Amino acid sequence: MGFFNFFGGGSSTDQVKEYIEKGAKILDVRTEAEWAEGYAEGSELITLNEIQQNIDKIKSWNKPVVVVCRSGGRAGSAISYLKNAGIDAVNGGAWQNVA
Repeated sequence: MGFFNFFGGGSSTDQVKEYIEKGAKILDVRTEAEWAEGYAEGSELITLNEIQQNIDKIKSWNKPVVVVCRSGGRAGSAISYLKNAGIDAVNGGAWQNVA
C-alpha cells in the first residue's frame, strides 16, 4: 500500500487497472482550468462541486467508475457521493495514473 493509498488518495494500482480493463468510465473531478492543462483520453469532466447534480448522468453510463483529480483527495470525496448513490467506483488518484 502506497503513501496516498493509506490516506485515501487512491485505490491500489491493481484495482484501478482491473476496473479499466472491465470498461470503467474515467471521471475527472478537477476544475475546468486544471482540465485544460491536460487530461486522460476518454475521461469525462464533472467537477467535484457538480457531482451530486450529475448522479443520474453518471448512473446512466452503466459502467464502473474510476475517479481521478490532481492527487486523489477530491476523488476520494467524490467516491463517497458515488457509493452512497449505489455507483461502483474506485479512486484512481492523480489523472496521470490513467493517462
